[in-house]
Amino acid sequence: MRRLVVLGGGESGAGTAILGKQKGFEVFVSDKGAISKKYKEVLLHNEIDFEENQHTESRILNADVVMKSPGIPDKVALIQKLIKNSIPVISEIEFAAQFTNANIIGITGSNGKTTTTLLTHHIIKNAGINVGVAGNIGDSFAKQVAENDFKNYVLEISSFQLDGIQEFCPHIAIITNITPDHLDRYEYDFDKYIDSKFRITKNQKLTDYLIYDADDEAINNWLKVNKTSAKLVPFSLEKELEYGAYIKENTIMININKEKINMPISTLSVKGKHNTKNAMASAMAAQLLSVRKEFIKESLAEFEGAEHRLENVGKIMGVEYINDSKATNVNATFYALECMDKSTVWIVGGVDKGNDYADLLPLVREKVKAIVCLGLDNAKIKNTFGNVVDFIVETAGAEEAVKVSHKLAEKGDAVLLSPACASFDLFESYEDRGRQFKNAVRNL
Repeated sequence: MRRLVVLGGGESGAGTAILGKQKGFEVFVSDKGAISKKYKEVLLHNEIDFEENQHTESRILNADVVMKSPGIPDKVALIQKLIKNSIPVISEIEFAAQFTNANIIGITGSNGKTTTTLLTHHIIKNAGINVGVAGNIGDSFAKQVAENDFKNYVLEISSFQLDGIQEFCPHIAIITNITPDHLDRYEYDFDKYIDSKFRITKNQKLTDYLIYDADDEAINNWLKVNKTSAKLVPFSLEKELEYGAYIKENTIMININKEKINMPISTLSVKGKHNTKNAMASAMAAQLLSVRKEFIKESLAEFEGAEHRLENVGKIMGVEYINDSKATNVNATFYALECMDKSTVWIVGGVDKGNDYADLLPLVREKVKAIVCLGLDNAKIKNTFGNVVDFIVETAGAEEAVKVSHKLAEKGDAVLLSPACASFDLFESYEDRGRQFKNAVRNL
């Protein structure tokens, strides 16, 4: 019996353990921290051997294959030992993919992954096609492969998950964009991060497709010097394309097969230039799976956006409150500020992943009346914007940040939570940060 060791007892770890046991592996789960009650119950219910608050090397280094949680960096000593001992260390995506023959749409990028994933799933499901959604969303891919028999999967895939693939091959890959993010995990080398994103296409064949942003400098530069076997399917807001998706007279034009699609931007349910691009990518992915244009247009018009992504929380005393907690990097916050059409109180800060805020200066000058810092170390934010914004206030939690913003905002203004940073200094996750923000707004 082959031995599978799972490092990390979270969503991907528990899902992999379930699938591994189902496929006849001897499974052992090891977590250096505490395993949450939810996942501990899953492991106990499925009679899966596990340990927490430690890694017992003698029970790990005898593995035939190791599935590593995406949160564990490759440079950790234990991972280096496994590699030195020639024990394969793979991601959950890699492990699960070998046990399904489903069509896979894999979606990566620095920003827009979640919206594009949910939108693609929404279109395909609306068309009556058997499809699951997983990756960084909802139940893990491994758990779904164990418990369901979907003919198609739409997967949101992070660079960390792509680092652990060997044979994984999506039929359709989407790269929404690539901007500096997670550079702390890539030795502050942007090229290494770009290469990581492009691993999504490394095993693609001539019969597969790569949908990508043709306006993105990093993507274009990579494609100039590297080869992929997949058929390239571009989308652009800036230029007309013979093949792909582009904008003409405020209308999305899609030309990738005989059934051309024309759809006015004004009919999209999600707003902003970045969401127009997300809609283009999703529509083309659905079309490549033979979804009729009527379903595509109808789905794009009725889709409700992702939680924590430019989510309208409500209006209080004439002030609009917007939750964009999922904006964990500068580029995501750039999109959010670009969408603002009101004078804005901007809540920003958290764990800085090597951010350069300079790109935000023109938008901040134009749109931001006050900055409320929400993080333990706000020095870089204060240094960058101190001469641009009259009011910069430091706060130590979501409730305080909302109360301060409420005092600074006037009727007709907006309060925008768009942190441009990770959440781990004050919150469990960006979802926790977003929920605390929404609760604080409702308690005003």
